[in-house]
Amino acid sequence: MGFARYIPIAFLVAGLVLVQQVTQHTGTTFYLTQLTMAAYYALVITGLCLLMGYAGQISLGHAGFFAIGGYIPAALTTYNLEPLREKWLVQTLDAAGLLTAGQDLYGQQVLHVHPWPSCILALLLTAGLAFVIGMPVLKLKGHYLAMATLGFGTIVYRVFLAMPLFGEADGISAVPPFPLLPGVTVSGDFAARTENYYIAFGLLIVGLLFLINLVHSRIGRAFRAIHGSEEAANAMGINTPRLKLQAFVISAVFAALAGVFLTHYNGGIGPSEASVMKSIRYVAIVAVGGMASLWGVFFMGILLNFMSLRGMFGTYDDAVFGVILILIMLFAPNGLLRLHLWQRMRRWRGVDKPKSRTE
Repeated sequence: MGFARYIPIAFLVAGLVLVQQVTQHTGTTFYLTQLTMAAYYALVITGLCLLMGYAGQISLGHAGFFAIGGYIPAALTTYNLEPLREKWLVQTLDAAGLLTAGQDLYGQQVLHVHPWPSCILALLLTAGLAFVIGMPVLKLKGHYLAMATLGFGTIVYRVFLAMPLFGEADGISAVPPFPLLPGVTVSGDFAARTENYYIAFGLLIVGLLFLINLVHSRIGRAFRAIHGSEEAANAMGINTPRLKLQAFVISAVFAALAGVFLTHYNGGIGPSEASVMKSIRYVAIVAVGGMASLWGVFFMGILLNFMSLRGMFGTYDDAVFGVILILIMLFAPNGLLRLHLWQRMRRWRGVDKPKSRTE
């Protein structure tokens, strides 16, 4: 019975290979660029699904965690430490092999932090911030919790927008490739487009497998109990504050990890990645896919982000996701994929009327 939950993964892998082969043989490999970016955004959304759909906690600040995961490695891997080489901290980092030397476009010697320690630092910082913020914030409920997380996201956005270290309104560019394995790098190089496609979806599948195992475990059942009723969960002996905090930290790390990889893939990051509308977009996609449906959120995350990245919504991109969120909350709170659309249309037209209890 437990093995059956992994069967869709095999079909997903086959589908991904099929898509790549079709694009290659039809000369449309440029689609892989948007699909790769959509996969990284979907990683944020699946992590948010754990928090919202299973633990029952809303967050309007996950764009902030994504931006932290992107900005910290971007700043560390592009800031030149060569003028500070004589400092003891720089010498210690260099001796530990955490720095990488090279030359810039003008032939000048540069010294940067290696992408791997930058990534680890970003993830640890995100987890620490999520822990510190989550302890008081997760005591709130409903719109109070939403407003508190929105405030966190706004603070992160303003910090990155105002600090020269993070490029202010211009953001950070010229972020180097991420050497994932010997000969395998995360970068926007056209020659490595197919390679990066499989890296992105490989990371997404690993995250999906982790969440599938988690939600089907004892902890996952506790999450669902908290979502149903915190009072009843407490009465059953479930440590609800600790589990809500765990879900918050895990979802934040998912967002930061996506930020790290997408920043290295794009070669840069801007303050728009930390904007409120980004957080609203993530929430909207979770709502469309179904609050407690990892597969629904996964597919909707890929589809809607791909459509957005292809420019199908034009200048109304943010407005479209705002309207989607409103419509889903009004007419399909359990998600679009769980909406019995035909039956609802027949009832709306008066063809099928729900039976009363006396009939």
